[in-house]
Amino acid sequence: MADIKKLNTWFQVADNSDFSIYNIPFGVYSDGNVKHHACSAIGDSIIDLFELESADVFDLNRSVFEKENLNDFIALGKTVTNKVRNKIIELLCDENSILKKDTALYNEVIKKQNVVKMLMPVKVGDYTDFYSSIDHATNVGTMFRDPNNALLPNWKHLPVGYHGRASSICVSGHSFHRPKGQTKPADSETPVFGPSKLLDIELETAFVIGKGTQMGDSVTTANADDYIFGMLLFNDWSARDIQTWEYVPLGPFLAKNFASTVSPWIVTLEALEPFRVKGYEQNPPLLPYLQYSGNKNIDINLEVYLKPQNGEENLVCTSNYKYMYYTMEQQLAHHTVNGCNINIGDLMASGTISGPKETEYGSFLELTWRGTKPIKLKDGSERKFVNDNDTITIRGYCKKENIRVGFGECAATLLPAKN
Repeated sequence: MADIKKLNTWFQVADNSDFSIYNIPFGVYSDGNVKHHACSAIGDSIIDLFELESADVFDLNRSVFEKENLNDFIALGKTVTNKVRNKIIELLCDENSILKKDTALYNEVIKKQNVVKMLMPVKVGDYTDFYSSIDHATNVGTMFRDPNNALLPNWKHLPVGYHGRASSICVSGHSFHRPKGQTKPADSETPVFGPSKLLDIELETAFVIGKGTQMGDSVTTANADDYIFGMLLFNDWSARDIQTWEYVPLGPFLAKNFASTVSPWIVTLEALEPFRVKGYEQNPPLLPYLQYSGNKNIDINLEVYLKPQNGEENLVCTSNYKYMYYTMEQQLAHHTVNGCNINIGDLMASGTISGPKETEYGSFLELTWRGTKPIKLKDGSERKFVNDNDTITIRGYCKKENIRVGFGECAATLLPAKN
Protein backbone atom coordinates (compact mmCIF):
# COMPACT_ATOMS: atom_id res chain seq x y z
CA MET A 1 0.00 0.00 0.00
CA ALA A 2 1.14 3.55 -0.74
CA ASP A 3 1.69 6.00 2.08
CA ILE A 4 -1.12 8.45 2.80
CA LYS A 5 -0.30 12.11 3.27
CA LYS A 6 -1.90 13.26 6.52
CA LEU A 7 -4.59 15.92 6.08
CA ASN A 8 -6.42 18.08 8.60
CA THR A 9 -9.80 19.55 7.80
CA TRP A 10 -11.73 22.26 9.61
CA PHE A 11 -14.96 20.47 8.62
CA GLN A 12 -16.30 18.14 11.31
CA VAL A 13 -16.29 14.55 10.09
CA ALA A 14 -17.14 11.48 12.18
CA ASP A 15 -14.38 8.88 12.48
CA ASN A 16 -16.54 6.20 10.85
CA SER A 17 -17.71 8.39 7.95
CA ASP A 18 -17.26 7.03 4.44
CA PHE A 19 -16.67 10.57 3.26
CA SER A 20 -13.47 11.67 4.93
CA ILE A 21 -11.18 14.38 3.61
CA TYR A 22 -9.26 11.58 1.88
CA ASN A 23 -12.24 10.61 -0.27
CA ILE A 24 -14.00 13.55 -2.00
CA PRO A 25 -16.11 11.48 -4.43
CA PHE A 26 -18.37 12.81 -7.18
CA GLY A 27 -22.12 12.51 -7.68
CA VAL A 28 -25.26 14.37 -8.79
CA TYR A 29 -28.08 15.52 -6.50
CA SER A 30 -31.44 17.27 -6.56
CA ASP A 31 -33.67 18.91 -3.95
CA GLY A 32 -36.62 21.30 -3.80
CA ASN A 33 -34.60 24.07 -5.40
CA VAL A 34 -32.08 22.20 -7.54
CA LYS A 35 -33.01 20.03 -10.52
CA HIS A 36 -29.55 18.49 -10.86
CA HIS A 37 -26.15 19.73 -9.75
CA ALA A 38 -22.83 17.92 -9.59
CA CYS A 39 -21.62 17.49 -6.04
CA SER A 40 -19.02 15.98 -3.79
CA ALA A 41 -19.29 14.76 -0.20
CA ILE A 42 -17.64 15.47 3.13
CA GLY A 43 -18.88 13.85 6.33
CA ASP A 44 -22.67 13.89 6.41
CA SER A 45 -22.91 16.75 3.89
CA ILE A 46 -22.81 17.28 0.15
CA ILE A 47 -20.82 20.01 -1.58
CA ASP A 48 -22.69 21.68 -4.44
CA LEU A 49 -20.03 22.18 -7.12
CA PHE A 50 -22.20 24.45 -9.27
CA GLU A 51 -22.69 26.87 -6.38
CA LEU A 52 -19.05 26.57 -5.32
CA GLU A 53 -17.91 27.57 -8.79
CA SER A 54 -19.85 30.84 -8.40
CA ALA A 55 -16.69 31.89 -6.54
CA ASP A 56 -14.50 30.86 -9.53
CA VAL A 57 -12.50 28.42 -7.45
CA PHE A 58 -12.05 25.89 -10.28
CA ASP A 59 -11.75 28.28 -13.24
CA LEU A 60 -14.19 26.17 -15.26
CA ASN A 61 -17.35 26.85 -17.22
CA ARG A 62 -19.89 26.62 -14.43
CA SER A 63 -22.46 24.94 -16.67
CA VAL A 64 -20.53 21.63 -16.58
CA PHE A 65 -21.79 21.22 -13.00
CA GLU A 66 -25.44 21.74 -14.00
CA LYS A 67 -25.85 18.64 -16.17
CA GLU A 68 -28.07 15.62 -15.51
CA ASN A 69 -24.98 13.45 -15.06
CA LEU A 70 -21.20 13.63 -14.71
CA ASN A 71 -20.34 12.52 -18.26
CA ASP A 72 -19.38 15.99 -19.52
CA PHE A 73 -17.35 16.67 -16.37
CA ILE A 74 -15.54 13.35 -16.66
CA ALA A 75 -14.87 14.10 -20.35
CA LEU A 76 -12.72 17.07 -19.30
CA GLY A 77 -10.03 14.52 -18.41
CA LYS A 78 -8.21 13.51 -15.27
CA THR A 79 -5.98 16.59 -15.34
CA VAL A 80 -9.11 18.70 -14.75
CA THR A 81 -11.14 16.35 -12.54
CA ASN A 82 -8.17 15.70 -10.25
CA LYS A 83 -7.57 19.45 -10.05
CA VAL A 84 -11.19 19.92 -8.93
CA ARG A 85 -10.89 17.18 -6.31
CA ASN A 86 -7.59 18.58 -5.00
CA LYS A 87 -9.04 22.09 -4.87
CA ILE A 88 -11.96 20.86 -2.76
CA ILE A 89 -9.50 19.18 -0.39
CA GLU A 90 -7.51 22.42 -0.21
CA LEU A 91 -10.61 24.49 0.59
CA LEU A 92 -11.64 22.06 3.32
CA CYS A 93 -8.18 22.09 4.90
CA ASP A 94 -7.45 25.84 4.70
CA GLU A 95 -8.72 27.65 7.80
CA ASN A 96 -8.80 30.86 5.77
CA SER A 97 -10.50 29.48 2.66
CA ILE A 98 -13.40 31.36 1.10
CA LEU A 99 -15.66 28.38 1.78
CA LYS A 100 -15.12 28.75 5.53
CA LYS A 101 -14.95 32.55 5.71
CA ASP A 102 -17.88 33.42 3.42
CA THR A 103 -20.99 32.39 5.36
CA ALA A 104 -23.34 33.09 2.46
CA LEU A 105 -21.28 30.92 0.11
CA TYR A 106 -21.03 28.15 2.72
CA ASN A 107 -24.83 28.10 3.14
CA GLU A 108 -25.33 27.81 -0.62
CA VAL A 109 -22.69 25.13 -1.10
CA ILE A 110 -23.03 22.83 1.92
CA LYS A 111 -26.20 20.78 2.44
CA LYS A 112 -26.94 17.76 4.60
CA GLN A 113 -27.01 14.49 2.69
CA ASN A 114 -30.25 13.43 4.37
CA VAL A 115 -32.23 16.33 2.86
CA VAL A 116 -31.17 15.84 -0.78
CA LYS A 117 -31.89 13.13 -3.33
CA MET A 118 -28.92 11.48 -5.01
CA LEU A 119 -29.34 10.81 -8.73
CA MET A 120 -27.77 8.40 -11.20
CA PRO A 121 -24.19 9.71 -11.41
CA VAL A 122 -23.50 8.85 -15.07
CA LYS A 123 -25.40 8.12 -18.25
CA VAL A 124 -24.49 4.51 -18.95
CA GLY A 125 -24.26 3.74 -22.64
CA ASP A 126 -22.96 0.19 -22.27
CA TYR A 127 -22.59 -2.18 -19.34
CA THR A 128 -20.41 -5.27 -19.10
CA ASP A 129 -20.42 -7.80 -16.27
CA PHE A 130 -17.42 -10.00 -15.55
CA TYR A 131 -17.04 -13.30 -13.69
CA SER A 132 -13.68 -12.76 -12.00
CA SER A 133 -13.87 -14.11 -8.44
CA ILE A 134 -12.19 -17.50 -8.29
CA ASP A 135 -14.04 -18.49 -5.12
CA HIS A 136 -17.41 -17.62 -6.66
CA ALA A 137 -16.64 -19.43 -9.92
CA THR A 138 -15.39 -22.47 -8.00
CA ASN A 139 -18.50 -22.55 -5.80
CA VAL A 140 -20.85 -22.33 -8.78
CA GLY A 141 -18.88 -24.93 -10.71
CA THR A 142 -18.93 -27.25 -7.70
CA MET A 143 -22.70 -26.89 -7.34
CA PHE A 144 -23.70 -27.28 -10.96
CA ARG A 145 -20.89 -29.22 -12.62
CA ASP A 146 -17.99 -31.25 -11.24
CA PRO A 147 -16.59 -30.57 -7.74
CA ASN A 148 -13.24 -31.95 -8.90
CA ASN A 149 -13.18 -29.80 -12.03
CA ALA A 150 -15.23 -26.75 -11.08
CA LEU A 151 -13.63 -24.15 -13.34
CA LEU A 152 -14.26 -24.26 -17.07
CA PRO A 153 -11.11 -24.64 -19.21
CA ASN A 154 -10.96 -20.96 -20.21
CA TRP A 155 -11.43 -19.47 -16.72
CA LYS A 156 -7.76 -19.17 -15.73
CA HIS A 157 -6.78 -17.85 -19.14
CA LEU A 158 -9.12 -14.85 -19.53
CA PRO A 159 -11.59 -12.73 -17.54
CA VAL A 160 -14.96 -14.14 -18.61
CA GLY A 161 -17.64 -11.52 -19.20
CA TYR A 162 -20.94 -10.75 -20.94
CA HIS A 163 -22.73 -7.65 -22.16
CA GLY A 164 -25.62 -6.64 -19.89
CA ARG A 165 -28.50 -4.20 -20.11
CA ALA A 166 -27.77 -0.53 -19.33
CA SER A 167 -31.38 0.70 -19.35
CA SER A 168 -32.33 -1.10 -16.12
CA ILE A 169 -29.39 0.11 -14.00
CA CYS A 170 -30.85 2.29 -11.24
CA VAL A 171 -29.36 4.38 -8.46
CA SER A 172 -29.53 3.34 -4.80
CA GLY A 173 -32.91 3.80 -3.14
CA HIS A 174 -35.07 2.39 -5.93
CA SER A 175 -37.48 -0.53 -5.86
CA PHE A 176 -38.39 -3.01 -8.58
CA HIS A 177 -40.84 -5.86 -9.12
CA ARG A 178 -39.95 -9.51 -8.93
CA PRO A 179 -39.22 -10.62 -12.50
CA LYS A 180 -41.23 -13.20 -14.39
CA GLY A 181 -40.06 -15.67 -17.00
CA GLN A 182 -39.69 -19.28 -18.01
CA THR A 183 -38.36 -21.82 -15.55
CA LYS A 184 -38.16 -25.58 -15.71
CA PRO A 185 -39.00 -27.34 -12.44
CA ALA A 186 -37.07 -30.53 -11.77
CA ASP A 187 -40.30 -32.56 -11.74
CA SER A 188 -41.54 -31.21 -15.09
CA GLU A 189 -40.63 -32.17 -18.64
CA THR A 190 -41.72 -28.78 -19.98
CA PRO A 191 -41.07 -25.19 -18.84
CA VAL A 192 -43.59 -23.10 -16.93
CA PHE A 193 -44.10 -19.34 -16.79
CA GLY A 194 -44.36 -17.22 -13.66
CA PRO A 195 -42.50 -15.09 -11.11
CA SER A 196 -38.96 -16.12 -10.25
CA LYS A 197 -38.84 -18.11 -7.02
CA LEU A 198 -35.07 -17.87 -6.60
CA LEU A 199 -34.36 -14.13 -6.68
CA ASP A 200 -30.75 -13.49 -5.70
CA ILE A 201 -28.21 -10.73 -5.21
CA GLU A 202 -24.68 -10.45 -6.55
CA LEU A 203 -22.25 -8.48 -4.41
CA GLU A 204 -20.17 -6.51 -6.89
CA THR A 205 -18.32 -3.30 -7.60
CA ALA A 206 -18.15 -1.52 -10.95
CA PHE A 207 -15.73 0.86 -12.54
CA VAL A 208 -16.65 3.88 -14.65
CA ILE A 209 -14.94 4.54 -17.97
CA GLY A 210 -13.46 8.03 -17.96
CA LYS A 211 -11.86 8.16 -21.41
CA GLY A 212 -13.11 6.80 -24.69
CA THR A 213 -11.38 4.91 -27.49
CA GLN A 214 -11.93 4.51 -31.22
CA MET A 215 -12.92 1.24 -32.85
CA GLY A 216 -9.77 -0.76 -33.48
CA ASP A 217 -7.92 0.66 -30.47
CA SER A 218 -6.90 -1.46 -27.50
CA VAL A 219 -6.19 -0.47 -23.89
CA THR A 220 -3.21 -2.13 -22.21
CA THR A 221 -2.92 -3.22 -18.59
CA ALA A 222 -0.16 -0.59 -18.27
CA ASN A 223 -2.32 2.36 -19.32
CA ALA A 224 -5.75 1.08 -18.22
CA ASP A 225 -5.87 3.34 -15.16
CA ASP A 226 -5.88 6.36 -17.49
CA TYR A 227 -9.26 5.15 -18.75
CA ILE A 228 -10.84 4.38 -15.35
CA PHE A 229 -12.44 7.37 -13.62
CA GLY A 230 -13.48 5.61 -10.43
CA MET A 231 -15.52 2.91 -8.76
CA LEU A 232 -18.93 2.41 -7.18
CA LEU A 233 -20.85 -0.41 -5.52
CA PHE A 234 -23.01 -2.65 -7.69
CA ASN A 235 -25.74 -5.23 -7.10
CA ASP A 236 -26.40 -7.38 -10.16
CA TRP A 237 -29.75 -8.88 -9.19
CA SER A 238 -30.22 -12.39 -10.58
CA ALA A 239 -33.16 -14.73 -11.06
CA ARG A 240 -31.43 -18.06 -10.56
CA ASP A 241 -34.28 -20.31 -11.72
CA ILE A 242 -34.75 -18.31 -14.93
CA GLN A 243 -30.99 -18.31 -15.42
CA THR A 244 -30.66 -22.10 -15.03
CA TRP A 245 -33.14 -22.72 -17.83
CA GLU A 246 -32.02 -20.03 -20.29
CA TYR A 247 -28.25 -19.62 -20.00
CA VAL A 248 -27.16 -22.50 -22.28
CA PRO A 249 -25.87 -21.88 -24.92
CA LEU A 250 -25.51 -18.07 -24.93
CA GLY A 251 -25.49 -17.06 -21.27
CA PRO A 252 -27.60 -14.77 -19.05
CA PHE A 253 -30.51 -12.81 -20.52
CA LEU A 254 -33.86 -12.34 -18.74
CA ALA A 255 -32.30 -13.61 -15.51
CA LYS A 256 -30.16 -10.46 -15.31
CA ASN A 257 -31.61 -7.63 -17.40
CA PHE A 258 -34.55 -6.66 -15.18
CA ALA A 259 -32.61 -4.61 -12.57
CA SER A 260 -29.16 -3.66 -11.31
CA THR A 261 -28.38 -1.20 -8.52
CA VAL A 262 -25.46 1.22 -8.19
CA SER A 263 -24.34 3.47 -5.37
CA PRO A 264 -24.62 7.22 -6.17
CA TRP A 265 -21.04 8.22 -5.36
CA ILE A 266 -18.12 7.56 -7.70
CA VAL A 267 -14.97 7.16 -5.63
CA THR A 268 -12.03 8.21 -7.78
CA LEU A 269 -9.19 5.87 -8.56
CA GLU A 270 -6.87 8.44 -6.98
CA ALA A 271 -8.68 8.17 -3.63
CA LEU A 272 -8.36 4.37 -3.78
CA GLU A 273 -4.69 4.32 -4.75
CA PRO A 274 -3.36 4.09 -1.15
CA PHE A 275 -5.32 0.87 -0.62
CA ARG A 276 -3.76 -1.12 -3.45
CA VAL A 277 -2.59 -4.62 -2.49
CA LYS A 278 -0.91 -7.56 -4.18
CA GLY A 279 -3.16 -9.70 -6.33
CA TYR A 280 -3.37 -13.44 -6.87
CA GLU A 281 -0.51 -15.41 -8.36
CA GLN A 282 -2.06 -16.24 -11.72
CA ASN A 283 -1.13 -19.75 -12.71
CA PRO A 284 -0.93 -20.88 -15.46
CA PRO A 285 0.74 -17.69 -16.76
CA LEU A 286 -1.52 -15.47 -18.84
CA LEU A 287 -0.93 -14.32 -22.40
CA PRO A 288 1.26 -11.19 -22.59
CA TYR A 289 -1.62 -8.72 -23.13
CA LEU A 290 -3.11 -9.72 -19.74
CA GLN A 291 0.10 -9.59 -17.74
CA TYR A 292 0.76 -6.61 -15.46
CA SER A 293 3.19 -5.37 -12.83
CA GLY A 294 2.73 -3.79 -9.40
CA ASN A 295 -0.07 -4.04 -6.85
CA LYS A 296 -3.38 -3.72 -8.69
CA ASN A 297 -5.94 -5.31 -6.35
CA ILE A 298 -7.67 -3.00 -3.85
CA ASP A 299 -8.47 -3.71 -0.20
CA ILE A 300 -12.18 -2.80 -0.08
CA ASN A 301 -14.23 -4.23 2.80
CA LEU A 302 -17.70 -5.19 1.61
CA GLU A 303 -20.87 -5.93 3.60
CA VAL A 304 -24.37 -7.05 2.60
CA TYR A 305 -27.42 -6.43 4.78
CA LEU A 306 -30.98 -7.72 4.45
CA LYS A 307 -33.89 -5.81 6.01
CA PRO A 308 -37.33 -7.46 5.99
CA GLN A 309 -40.36 -5.20 5.65
CA ASN A 310 -40.80 -3.36 9.00
CA GLY A 311 -37.87 -5.35 10.40
CA GLU A 312 -34.26 -4.84 11.43
CA GLU A 313 -31.18 -5.00 9.25
CA ASN A 314 -29.32 -8.32 9.26
CA LEU A 315 -25.70 -8.65 8.21
CA VAL A 316 -25.72 -11.63 5.85
CA CYS A 317 -22.17 -11.58 4.51
CA THR A 318 -18.84 -9.78 4.41
CA SER A 319 -16.29 -9.98 1.63
CA ASN A 320 -13.45 -7.98 0.10
CA TYR A 321 -12.60 -6.75 -3.38
CA LYS A 322 -9.02 -7.98 -2.90
CA TYR A 323 -10.34 -11.51 -3.52
CA MET A 324 -10.73 -10.74 -7.24
CA TYR A 325 -8.59 -13.05 -9.38
CA TYR A 326 -8.59 -10.62 -12.30
CA THR A 327 -7.97 -6.88 -11.83
CA MET A 328 -9.88 -4.00 -13.41
CA GLU A 329 -6.88 -3.35 -15.61
CA GLN A 330 -6.96 -6.91 -16.95
CA GLN A 331 -10.72 -6.76 -17.48
CA LEU A 332 -10.42 -3.55 -19.49
CA ALA A 333 -7.45 -4.82 -21.51
CA HIS A 334 -9.33 -8.00 -22.39
CA HIS A 335 -12.53 -6.07 -23.21
CA THR A 336 -10.71 -3.91 -25.77
CA VAL A 337 -8.06 -6.29 -27.12
CA ASN A 338 -10.25 -7.05 -30.14
CA GLY A 339 -10.69 -3.35 -30.94
CA CYS A 340 -14.00 -2.87 -29.11
CA ASN A 341 -14.43 0.85 -28.45
CA ILE A 342 -15.41 2.18 -25.02
CA ASN A 343 -17.21 5.40 -24.10
CA ILE A 344 -17.27 7.76 -21.14
CA GLY A 345 -19.83 6.57 -18.60
CA ASP A 346 -19.69 2.89 -19.56
CA LEU A 347 -19.87 0.60 -16.54
CA MET A 348 -17.88 -2.58 -16.10
CA ALA A 349 -18.92 -4.71 -13.15
CA SER A 350 -16.61 -7.07 -11.29
CA GLY A 351 -18.86 -10.07 -11.10
CA THR A 352 -19.88 -11.60 -7.76
CA ILE A 353 -17.15 -11.06 -5.16
CA SER A 354 -16.81 -14.10 -2.91
CA GLY A 355 -14.04 -14.88 -0.46
CA PRO A 356 -12.71 -18.24 0.70
CA LYS A 357 -14.85 -18.41 3.86
CA GLU A 358 -18.55 -19.35 3.87
CA THR A 359 -19.39 -16.00 5.51
CA GLU A 360 -17.66 -14.25 2.59
CA TYR A 361 -19.80 -15.64 -0.22
CA GLY A 362 -21.34 -12.84 -2.29
CA SER A 363 -24.70 -14.39 -3.24
CA PHE A 364 -27.53 -16.26 -1.56
CA LEU A 365 -26.94 -19.08 -4.02
CA GLU A 366 -23.63 -19.68 -2.26
CA LEU A 367 -24.52 -18.51 1.26
CA THR A 368 -27.40 -20.99 1.46
CA TRP A 369 -25.77 -23.49 -0.90
CA ARG A 370 -28.72 -23.63 -3.33
CA GLY A 371 -31.18 -23.23 -0.48
CA THR A 372 -30.00 -26.21 1.58
CA LYS A 373 -28.61 -24.02 4.41
CA PRO A 374 -31.13 -21.22 5.08
CA ILE A 375 -29.97 -18.01 6.77
CA LYS A 376 -31.71 -17.29 10.07
CA LEU A 377 -32.65 -13.62 10.66
CA LYS A 378 -33.04 -11.72 13.92
CA ASP A 379 -36.84 -12.04 13.81
CA GLY A 380 -36.59 -15.83 13.62
CA SER A 381 -37.50 -16.06 9.94
CA GLU A 382 -35.25 -17.71 7.37
CA ARG A 383 -34.06 -16.83 3.90
CA LYS A 384 -32.96 -19.13 1.13
CA PHE A 385 -33.23 -16.32 -1.40
CA VAL A 386 -34.68 -12.78 -1.35
CA ASN A 387 -38.33 -12.43 -0.30
CA ASP A 388 -40.80 -9.81 -1.51
CA ASN A 389 -40.42 -6.46 0.30
CA ASP A 390 -36.89 -7.29 1.49
CA THR A 391 -34.39 -4.45 1.19
CA ILE A 392 -30.81 -5.36 0.32
CA THR A 393 -28.06 -2.85 1.16
CA ILE A 394 -24.42 -3.15 0.17
CA ARG A 395 -21.80 -1.05 1.97
CA GLY A 396 -18.10 -0.82 1.25
CA TYR A 397 -15.07 1.00 2.57
CA CYS A 398 -11.27 1.02 2.64
CA LYS A 399 -9.43 1.59 5.91
CA LYS A 400 -5.76 2.09 6.65
CA GLU A 401 -4.05 3.86 9.58
CA ASN A 402 -7.46 5.07 10.86
CA ILE A 403 -8.09 6.67 7.45
CA ARG A 404 -11.36 5.63 5.85
CA VAL A 405 -12.59 6.01 2.27
CA GLY A 406 -16.06 4.60 1.64
CA PHE A 407 -18.73 4.33 -1.01
CA GLY A 408 -21.97 5.06 0.84
CA GLU A 409 -24.89 2.70 0.29
CA CYS A 410 -26.15 0.63 -2.61
CA ALA A 411 -29.72 -0.29 -1.64
CA ALA A 412 -32.89 -1.51 -3.33
CA THR A 413 -36.19 -3.12 -2.35
CA LEU A 414 -37.78 -6.12 -4.07
CA LEU A 415 -41.53 -5.68 -4.65
CA PRO A 416 -44.00 -8.46 -5.51
CA ALA A 417 -44.33 -9.39 -9.18
CA LYS A 418 -46.79 -7.33 -11.20
CA ASN A 419 -50.01 -9.06 -12.20
